[in-house]
Amino acid sequence: MSEPEWLIWAREVQAIAQTGLTFAKDPFDRERYEMLRTLAAKVMARGSGAPIQQIENLFTQQTGYATPKLEVRTGVFDAQNRLLMVREVLDQNRWTVPGGWADVNLSASESAAKEVWEETGYTVRMTRLAMVLDRAKQGHEPPEAFSITKLFFLGELTGGAPTTSIETSEVRFFARNEIPHDLSTGRISRHQIDRLFAHHADLSLPTEFD
Repeated sequence: MSEPEWLIWAREVQAIAQTGLTFAKDPFDRERYEMLRTLAAKVMARGSGAPIQQIENLFTQQTGYATPKLEVRTGVFDAQNRLLMVREVLDQNRWTVPGGWADVNLSASESAAKEVWEETGYTVRMTRLAMVLDRAKQGHEPPEAFSITKLFFLGELTGGAPTTSIETSEVRFFARNEIPHDLSTGRISRHQIDRLFAHHADLSLPTEFD
């Protein structure tokens, strides 16, 4: 599934404007980049149906050189080779593997382990990086305003007990043939789950990337 052209264009124009405003010194150049940022907001608002002010506020909060945002997720398996999954409160209690945005002052693997602990009550040791994927190329729905790089780790259980959180309403392990159909498709896809099972079964597989 490919993203709509209006989203790709708006995202790119916004990134150019954000980076330009970071480095531009001339006031006239800054004004032009601000106009570009407004144009990007108009395109995204028209395409998405979201209020223009909401998009403009989102864009003005972004500063510095524009780079993809970093999302971390972890495939955790128990002794029966079942995958740990959680229901996401913010996505109508749909299922995904634990994860979220990477945190400042933590490495990517530390952020991933932190997300597992916070969302499930389990502690894990990260064992390998399974996948590095561009969210826009993976067919996730709904699309995002910004570019996102998704890192998928494998983690080994080291302790803890199943515990829900303000983000999760249920924590369960699933066999491969038991994966629920109501997935949080903005966070995980069935293909990505299948690849996590494949990497867990064969640790010699190289890290996948797109």
